[in-house]
Amino acid sequence: MFTGIIEELGTLESVQTRSAGARLKVRCSTVRQDMTEGASIAVNGVCLTAVDLETASFSADLAPETLLRTNLGDLRAGSRVNLERPLSPSGRLSGHIVQGHVDSTGEFLALDSLGDQNWWLRIRVPAELDAFLVYKGSIAIDGISLTVASLESDVLSVTIIPHTFRNTSLGAYRTGARVNLECDILAKHVEKLLRKLDLKSPLTVEKLRENGY
Repeated sequence: MFTGIIEELGTLESVQTRSAGARLKVRCSTVRQDMTEGASIAVNGVCLTAVDLETASFSADLAPETLLRTNLGDLRAGSRVNLERPLSPSGRLSGHIVQGHVDSTGEFLALDSLGDQNWWLRIRVPAELDAFLVYKGSIAIDGISLTVASLESDVLSVTIIPHTFRNTSLGAYRTGARVNLECDILAKHVEKLLRKLDLKSPLTVEKLRENGY
């Protein structure tokens, strides 16, 4: 489990395409300090398994499904990536619960200055994610825990503060780029619950109890 609080900006050293999937190598320092072979690591919000550890880098294998559902296959040597180690039992949940299981990718539309190094980020999101997005709710964009500031049709907007802009990959994107989206896991559970209930009658405490909640 992750929190969406980015620890370090890594640099993609190489991407090796294979017959099924790919392998990437990431240069880093902070997240490498206590990393062990087989440990989980979030790269742009995607939970991967670290292998082939070197002094200042690690590698990770990408399954075909990962390449399909995320933007990792779009990256090239030199690309900057957001890195976060898993939350330790004694850690603080500073962001929100992020699993590293990307739901889909969105389209980067714009990053407009609001002044004083604050920014307004707009992302076009696929229709299938609409049920999980609410005003002031949480969303992970390329692994960054952010708060939904606006929802207009299929466009989601969030405010980017100076610290986030300086310490994540958001400033490097151009219009049309794909970004990884992971919706709040709590929203997914609630949506499934509501689909299972018979909503022809009002939702009541008794109705919830009848369905085992």
